[in-house]
Amino acid sequence: MPSYTADTRDMSFVLHDVLKVHESDIPGFDDLDPSFTSAILEEAGKIASEVLAPLNRVGDTEGCTLENGIVRTPTGFKAAFDQVREGGWTSLDCDPEYGGQGLPHVMGSAVGEFLTASNMAFNMYQGLTHGAYSAIHIHGTDAQKATYLPKMVTCEWTGTMNLTEPHSGTDLGLMRTKAIPQEDGTYKITGNKIFISAGDHDMSDNVIHLVLAKIQGGPEGIKGVSLFIVPKFLVNEDGTPGERNGVSVGALEEKMGIHGNATCVMNYDDATGYLLGEEHKGMRAMFTMMNEARLGVAVQGLGQATAAYQNALEYARDRLQGRAVTGVEAPEKPADPIIVHPDIRRALMDQKSFIEGARAFMLWSAEKIDRFQRMGDKDADGLVSLMIPVLKGFLTDKGFESAVLAQQVFGGHGYIEEWGMSQFVRDSRIAMIYEGANGIQALDLVGRKLAQDSGKHVMGFFEEIKAFNKSNEANGPLKADFLDPLKDASKDLQAAAMFFMQNGMKNPNHALAGSYDFMTMFGHVALGYMWAMMAKAAHDKLEEGTDDAAFYETKLATGRYYMQRQLPATKMHLARIISGADPVMALTAEAF
Repeated sequence: MPSYTADTRDMSFVLHDVLKVHESDIPGFDDLDPSFTSAILEEAGKIASEVLAPLNRVGDTEGCTLENGIVRTPTGFKAAFDQVREGGWTSLDCDPEYGGQGLPHVMGSAVGEFLTASNMAFNMYQGLTHGAYSAIHIHGTDAQKATYLPKMVTCEWTGTMNLTEPHSGTDLGLMRTKAIPQEDGTYKITGNKIFISAGDHDMSDNVIHLVLAKIQGGPEGIKGVSLFIVPKFLVNEDGTPGERNGVSVGALEEKMGIHGNATCVMNYDDATGYLLGEEHKGMRAMFTMMNEARLGVAVQGLGQATAAYQNALEYARDRLQGRAVTGVEAPEKPADPIIVHPDIRRALMDQKSFIEGARAFMLWSAEKIDRFQRMGDKDADGLVSLMIPVLKGFLTDKGFESAVLAQQVFGGHGYIEEWGMSQFVRDSRIAMIYEGANGIQALDLVGRKLAQDSGKHVMGFFEEIKAFNKSNEANGPLKADFLDPLKDASKDLQAAAMFFMQNGMKNPNHALAGSYDFMTMFGHVALGYMWAMMAKAAHDKLEEGTDDAAFYETKLATGRYYMQRQLPATKMHLARIISGADPVMALTAEAF
């Protein structure tokens, strides 16, 4: 059975050597000294490896069941959920006013990687709750926050987001779910939603659904969409769950992966709902949850890649097959371990260099979120908004690719369920689809985010890279191995953006046909920047003198691999982009 071990050493390296969180001017970061963060990471790692990872296979093989309208989760899930709740892991970065611990988002993200990597389907129950918590926390009334948040912080009550309907996926303006105003200020919600992750289960006392619906008589299309709080059980005046609301599970979806998470068809039949935020402004409130969810999905891509890589590495060290072409490596054995072969090394290095770069990208972005939430830094918020489609799209694309590479290391055994590698492939595949398929992320990046605030934030990113390169150009090895390749790739990205500016207005298809390549190119440049920063931190540590020189030397070698073998992909993507829309749109629809 596959195993998982939280990489607390690498997480600490990014937090303290690269981001230097304990030296930051962000309020609350002065508490994040290495001993404090290490204690949190070590305990989270134990929960992940000892409690959640052993249930990952159980969730995959058993799945969820629907019995007389009640969803049953796999064996052991409820006990583990109680343990996670009681340990305070669901409240880590929540508001202390409602029972949270008030830690920075960067720590929530770090712990989130461990929990997601160990058991993605399980962690979705609390992950979606956190998103619903955030939406109510930001857009809810004082009464709504007092009613729902304390129980959601502890996950005694869990939460969901209800967007998709059978006839409308991304185009939410087509939704048919209706909200009819009542004299008491509530609404009656009627309609059907599909693909609702954690829509119902037996691990919490109530489920708080956030449901998009159109108020009767409101504007057409997306401008008429509002957001409602629709609890599974109406809440009594004393705060306890009361009468069952008009909410039911119509069916459980049969899925390719994440079997341990209940993906529900939800039916609303005159259910009582409470407006969250303003009438006809539902997307504003929902995007609070969606943006958080997209960051969470990016971490899912990273997490599944990490778990798959760890098992592939162990297998490559143990599996004996053939001899190294440069000479026998294990003369005492009948064959050498396959890790001696260059193609296996390539597969492992592709995974390792992606995972460590993606981890830094995730934490770097989380720090920017803290900078906005705790200091009101609008530039940090704008940069994160720009990066969300890159994080979601690139990390899930490459996370899936990494899981497939890990499966490939196992050869035929990777295709056999007994070894567990197919679960990582199947589970990671959904991350490329939900919370906005990656093609939509690419369109969002090129169609909206690049031009946001007159292009201020993308130009700010380019300037940040330029300033980093300039401040470190005196370091010869760093310049040759990291700064020069980063500068080259950054120029490719700028050239692609310029092509869109010069040609997109004349024919928008020129921009949209290259959007996916641009998103991928942007991801490579972002990871290149992360690797340059990590290399700088490793160089500094080696120059200072350290008892852990092997760690930092390995970090530099892994980074050089990314800069030499992965980052040059920007040139291929640029060539595709500047070919424009003509090759893409050449055939008529009938010619296919």
